[in-house]
Amino acid sequence: MTDDKRENPTVAVVIPCYNEALTVAKVVQDFRRVLPDADIYVFDNASTDDTARCALAAGAMVIPVAAKGKGNVVRSMFRDVDADVVLMVDGDDTYPADAALLMLEDVIAGRADMVVGTRLESHDDASFRRFHGFGNKLVRWSIGWLIGSPIRDVLSGYRAFSRRFVESMPVLSRGFEIETEMTVFALTSGFLITERTVAYGVRPEGSHSKLNTFRDGARVMRTIFFLFKDMRPLLFFSCLAALSIIVGLLCGLVVLSEFTATGLVTRPSTAVLAVAFTLTGIISLATGLILDTVNRRSSEILRLITDQLVSTKHSDSRGSGGSAATRARQAAALEGQ
Repeated sequence: MTDDKRENPTVAVVIPCYNEALTVAKVVQDFRRVLPDADIYVFDNASTDDTARCALAAGAMVIPVAAKGKGNVVRSMFRDVDADVVLMVDGDDTYPADAALLMLEDVIAGRADMVVGTRLESHDDASFRRFHGFGNKLVRWSIGWLIGSPIRDVLSGYRAFSRRFVESMPVLSRGFEIETEMTVFALTSGFLITERTVAYGVRPEGSHSKLNTFRDGARVMRTIFFLFKDMRPLLFFSCLAALSIIVGLLCGLVVLSEFTATGLVTRPSTAVLAVAFTLTGIISLATGLILDTVNRRSSEILRLITDQLVSTKHSDSRGSGGSAATRARQAAALEGQ
């Protein structure tokens, strides 16, 4: 980000919502108070209540997303919103708007591409449903063991992103596993991540979480597994190769010890298994090496394309007066005069 952009960055607050009519207006008003110059978008994910109407009445720009699932909403956010910094917050009024400037600080200063609002150090006893705290720890441990450099709150919905991150990330998830995907993508792609401790509140009476503990938990763990395979193929296939070769050697030792003692091989099936497991290990290792090379080249190409795209958008926004939403408000103000 250039010095000019750091001094006057365009900021967008994006709020994914599904049936949050009870809280969305307050969330919009709170963030408008703290960030008066920011564009505030509510992405209405096929709500069946008055979420869209309440958001419009509060002054937000409402963008409908027909495909259900938070991942689909984030994909629309990253595609449709044009800003130097994007601040994502849930529409359930559990995250404090007063922490917004703190969340934006590192991204604006160029010290981070993603800032995560960590809830685990400051929350009410009723903030997390049963097993949610354990699930967060399990996800954090899994990512730390498989990928390294774990963050404290992998599943936080309060995050700030740089333009580079938004333009780089190909959103694949459809549901609540999107936070895990963003975290793993940032860690494996070399993006800078920082965390800020934020207070996590309790949903108001009548508001209910859309997260299914076991179904969405299983999706999160599956996402970690496949992202590990896709983004760290050499480590993934090396583990498979090591396991296969060890089993093959153990089977081979049984056959070899028998042959040494008797001069006979009375267990041909064990010999076949030894050869099969060893060959599987060698093939797995070769697969990992090939995919790692392909993955590195793909990442380099993606980085180059992203850098060029971000640079072009910076130039366009300087020449045209900012984001599309900002220009629309300026045009409306001129018409009113």
